[in-house]
Amino acid sequence: MRALLLIDIQNDFLPGGALAVPEGDAIIPVVNRLQGQFDLVVATQDWHPENHQSFASSHKSRNTFEVIKLQSLNQVLWPDHCRQGSKGAEFSDAVDMSRVETIFRKGMNPEIDSYSGFYDNGHLKSTGLTDYLRGKEVTEVYVAGLAADFCVYFTAKDALQEGFSVSIVEDATRAISPEGFEKAKADIESKGGKLVQSHTLIS
Repeated sequence: MRALLLIDIQNDFLPGGALAVPEGDAIIPVVNRLQGQFDLVVATQDWHPENHQSFASSHKSRNTFEVIKLQSLNQVLWPDHCRQGSKGAEFSDAVDMSRVETIFRKGMNPEIDSYSGFYDNGHLKSTGLTDYLRGKEVTEVYVAGLAADFCVYFTAKDALQEGFSVSIVEDATRAISPEGFEKAKADIESKGGKLVQSHTLIS
């Protein structure tokens, strides 16, 4: 069975949001068209507490986009984004959520960030997504959403590690850094993942 994973299509990652991905809203019509082609559609949602340590505001004398060590991992210090219960954390009203069977929230532990829909960045805690997909007898995972070089990439990488066949739907994602996405794509392909275009999936 095939599953479509919609990664963090939330207001804060869209134009006008706190951590806007350039042209992030361009993926929404593509994502909406794709959903009818899949047996299962699942979404992830960044869901940070106010004092999350990935926020630059949580570190005096540190600047936004500076890199520090957090739980022994490199951590970009982001603008405050996707705070629990905020408008920025909500899914875009333009996204058709009627086919989304369930939502997996991530990034709730204030001490570690969580890019992937499967695990936090240190692989200390699972979101339960792997077991959920296996329980549905999913073998193929297609990843779309935001941002291509962070949460989409790390979700795809973890899906490969968990033994799924993985494809990133390239025109259904946008990156913060085009250079970062090129590196991410090369890494995914080197691990056996694929890059596909939405038109190849829409019948």
